[in-house]
Amino acid sequence: MRPVHTALAVLVAAVWGFNFVVIEIGLDHFPPLLLSALRFLVAALPAVFLVGRPTVAWKWIVGVGLALGVAKFGLLFTGMDAGMPAGLSSLVLQAQAVFTAVFAALVLGERPGRVRLAGMAVAFAGIAVAAVEQGASGPVLGFALVVAAAACWGVSNVLTRRAAPPDALNFMIWVCTVPVLPLFALSLLLEGPERDLAALRALDWGGAGVLVYVAWVSTVFGFGAWGYLLRRYPASSVAPFSLLVPVFGMSSAALVLGEPVSGLRWAAAVLLVGGVALTSFGRGPRRAVSAANAPGGPAASPVPPGPRRTTGAASRR
Repeated sequence: MRPVHTALAVLVAAVWGFNFVVIEIGLDHFPPLLLSALRFLVAALPAVFLVGRPTVAWKWIVGVGLALGVAKFGLLFTGMDAGMPAGLSSLVLQAQAVFTAVFAALVLGERPGRVRLAGMAVAFAGIAVAAVEQGASGPVLGFALVVAAAACWGVSNVLTRRAAPPDALNFMIWVCTVPVLPLFALSLLLEGPERDLAALRALDWGGAGVLVYVAWVSTVFGFGAWGYLLRRYPASSVAPFSLLVPVFGMSSAALVLGEPVSGLRWAAAVLLVGGVALTSFGRGPRRAVSAANAPGGPAASPVPPGPRRTTGAASRR
């Protein structure tokens, strides 16, 4: 990669890692489901009028919108609001790569080789260590919700692979239109109209800045730049930079939010990031022959790992 594009890839990872800190701050302004709904509303408007018509079938847009927008981010924001630290959230969420490999094996017939199986085992060991660390210092419910968010991200990755969108930014903007109404409805039902109205009435420059960052910087710029890099370079050259997301997430949470980083958490980070690296970049999976993936069948294109409590953010996060 050219130096300028390497710098862009590192910048996107930094944006996505710091996003967890911003989300944590945003949870001081909004209930979690309302914050998630507003994030997608601001990301979709006015961008949806500028990117052109959808380039894939609506079934894929709706499927990814529900799995990624409603389930993944709803669970992530709620888990962080329940006490999951921002830095640890940015780390645990990377388990999405392992869940993606598992679901791809079940749904797409991709049988992982020995290296990827070893990577999955190492990554799950990292999750177990992180669970022990969180159980000793905070509520386990928040941890469980973030793990569930990673699993939902895995589902959305498999759906995105089947959709194989030719334009990542166009696809993401249209996906952002799907979760808005379901998340608003869930917020009204579970968080209550009084709490939502109070948050909206108290909107200040800090809350507006949070929405601008999580919607336009993390989502529109982040996925737009990532898609640009994937169009210019092989996924194997771009995807490794996503492993920097928890590095930036944990370090920025420590610097900005004062989150402690224990030795146990560093051990979890080494295991999880190492396992994800083996899972993502080990020898390619052997495909089981089926109507969907036999020669001449629809090929699944690789999907970039995403951010987030960003796409990923902070310590209550």
